[in-house]
Amino acid sequence: MTTAHTLSLRPDPGGVVPETAMVMAAGLGKRMRPLTATRPKPLVEVAGKPLIDHVFDRLRSAGVKRAVVNVHYLADALEAHLRNRVHDMELVISDERKQLMETGGGLVQAREALGDKPFLCVNSDNLWIDGPTDAIRILARQWDDDRMDALLLLVPLARAASHRGQGDFHIDAHGRITGRRKAGRLAPFVFTGVQILSPRLIADWPEGPFSTNVFWERAIEAGRAWGLVHQGLWFDVGTPRAIKETESALTEM
Repeated sequence: MTTAHTLSLRPDPGGVVPETAMVMAAGLGKRMRPLTATRPKPLVEVAGKPLIDHVFDRLRSAGVKRAVVNVHYLADALEAHLRNRVHDMELVISDERKQLMETGGGLVQAREALGDKPFLCVNSDNLWIDGPTDAIRILARQWDDDRMDALLLLVPLARAASHRGQGDFHIDAHGRITGRRKAGRLAPFVFTGVQILSPRLIADWPEGPFSTNVFWERAIEAGRAWGLVHQGLWFDVGTPRAIKETESALTEM
């Protein structure tokens, strides 16, 4: 595993890392049962620490100053964990205890807390290992506010560890996302759950819970959705079986 010393030796790719990150942590974690019968999925441990702690390690490494975390399932336990562990950045809880808003609705509910600048958005149920440089910093370097409303960190389907899906996106030679996977076919790239979004994308939303797909489709149609291929490792830690596979892979590093 990467040590603090080697982190300090990594080249800085430049760019301005968003000060604020939205951490998606409100899901029910059904695929992770029975482990989620007594704890929310972000508190399920992988390689000796809860999934959400791995995410916060990456946020700290990149220099993020503020985290907005949405909560719903077993929210009290998750909020208590965060307030006990996160003291080095501002923590804002976006409370979805009354109704789970899904990913798009979660962004809408947290919209005011996210501010008016581009922000990082990270799922709390994945684990990634940086390549030669910090993945969040590389995203920040690639962000172009004039051309982009969404910049997604993608991984080739062939390198998506423990992922059982068939891919998510197609991109062109320049990195622009050209479309989603069509039914019955494969797509070459998988969304890692890490992205930079412009707050201007959060507009004209449907009522109630809905997926971020609504915003992505809008950005793709406008030619303002882009992808960046991750140069490190990524693990889809969505099931108990995937935990074992991930831990086995990490011990071999």
